[in-house]
Amino acid sequence: MDLGHGLGLLTYSTLVHPGDTWPEMWDSLTTYVPQVKQRVSPNDPFGVSLRISAASAETLTSDAAERERLKAFLADNDMYLYTVNAFPYGPFKNTIVKEQVYEPDWRSDERAVYTMQVADILAEVAAPGIEPTIQSPPLGFKPRVTGPDVVAAFTRQVIRVVAHLVRLEQRTGRTVRLALEPEPACFLETTDEALDYFANHLYAAEAQASLAAQTGLAEADAAAALRNHLGMVYDICHQAVEYEDIGTSLGRLADAGIPVFKLQEAAAVRVPEVTQATVGALRRFADTVYLTQTVERRNGELTHYLNLEDAFDAWDRDPGPREWRTHFHVPVFLDDLGDFKTTRFAIEDALEFHRNNKLSPHLEIETYTWDVLPEHLKTGDIVDYVTLEIEWVREQLGA
Repeated sequence: MDLGHGLGLLTYSTLVHPGDTWPEMWDSLTTYVPQVKQRVSPNDPFGVSLRISAASAETLTSDAAERERLKAFLADNDMYLYTVNAFPYGPFKNTIVKEQVYEPDWRSDERAVYTMQVADILAEVAAPGIEPTIQSPPLGFKPRVTGPDVVAAFTRQVIRVVAHLVRLEQRTGRTVRLALEPEPACFLETTDEALDYFANHLYAAEAQASLAAQTGLAEADAAAALRNHLGMVYDICHQAVEYEDIGTSLGRLADAGIPVFKLQEAAAVRVPEVTQATVGALRRFADTVYLTQTVERRNGELTHYLNLEDAFDAWDRDPGPREWRTHFHVPVFLDDLGDFKTTRFAIEDALEFHRNNKLSPHLEIETYTWDVLPEHLKTGDIVDYVTLEIEWVREQLGA
């Protein structure tokens, strides 16, 4: 929905629903999203964030009738598509995902081709006047980034996709934007790493020359096209897990001219003071199909664990005062989970920054963990839960 007052468009991520194949995603789209719209935007158009897996992208690319069916459904239900989650390439629900969620990573032709397919779909299906965004992973899983050759391959494939976006705009008049999403344990993890990579690789003179050679643009125009088509998804949960001050982080990105194409509202689990009792309570959040990256702050130093189980092992070896923040998305409207807290305060800080600076044209709530949340945190059914999240964010923005 359009929040008005320059605050941008707000919706929720359909990654929360089954959607590994196009039939699954179609069923989720047609079942749940109209119900949410009726609750939160009954009389105004409602924006949609669609999860499109590689399998769904193949289906839609090869089937013009299916693309037309999607366009007709959106129009008939007073909805418009403005962003796609093209982060998980393959299965994401009811299977062990862990670090495979980043594969194939951005050094691969598979990732580039998939992303270009999604761009073509968006250019055709998104409503006139919408400049849609593609959410994509933070290039690769950090342990697999073994040297500068891998980083160069990431950059080469990203610029290849940007060249496709430029040609797509020249051919259709539609601007589609690619947004990379920093995440714990990935090549792009912190704000510092994002600033460095954009400045010294994606926006650098060599990247400008490469884009100019692939598109025929003058180098000055190629430099502008890079900033127009290539930016970030800023997942508030991820940077809160890294103990970053959110206002400072967003300000630094703005000062560097790195656009935040999508501001993603998500909250993490926060344990201000780890005790044996909280370790026991946290075990219900472990043993999940997703990574539970955990960052520990102890005596002013940060230690990163890939999963909660690794943090538990460290505690067992050497208990003592510390704080944990865990990448497990919990309802954005909750601050207190009973045994511990959340990073809702970081969402409040980000939304205040956005309210004052009009940071991003697209906002999206991404609590995709409904199916693996402990039962005591589930509020009604999935439509009730999503509705509460949207209403809470809208209230925070005064919209």
